[in-house]
Amino acid sequence: MLRLMLFRHAHADRPMDIVDHERSLSAKGVEQARRMGAYIAAQALVPALAIVSSARRTQQTWHEAAAAGGIQCRKVNEPRVYESSAGELLEVLREQSSEHASIMLVGHNPGMERLAGWLIGSGDVAAAARLQREFVVAGLAVIDFQGDDWAQIDVQSGHLERFETPDTV
Repeated sequence: MLRLMLFRHAHADRPMDIVDHERSLSAKGVEQARRMGAYIAAQALVPALAIVSSARRTQQTWHEAAAAGGIQCRKVNEPRVYESSAGELLEVLREQSSEHASIMLVGHNPGMERLAGWLIGSGDVAAAARLQREFVVAGLAVIDFQGDDWAQIDVQSGHLERFETPDTV
């Protein structure tokens, strides 16, 4: 079985003089990331591999979450995750080695929300309804797949195990 965790970056500031890629987390975002990191650790959702967008806010989200949860795993900074479509994100995932049975992708909307929509074929109905309304900042979707080869994951092949947000944990 493979497990994919889609973790959207936490709330970020929007200063006018900073390019989007360099936007940092707000104080609220730091707290959201820490809350989610503690939840990830407490729920034993620590991934084997974290693939993190190169954007500053995603890097900070992962740093704060990992520190709060005492999370230690392999981390890869992936520039292709920034401003990616769902299809591009799927390709990044399909390239991963099957030695990593669980992967956390730390990225952005709208790509993350669309990827979740593509991949989920079954699962927790209430969680799916919340996810369909909005993949909120610092939201975490946990999707399980039968099989053991990332290259084989496809549309509607995943089972939504849960969708949590800083307000629900």
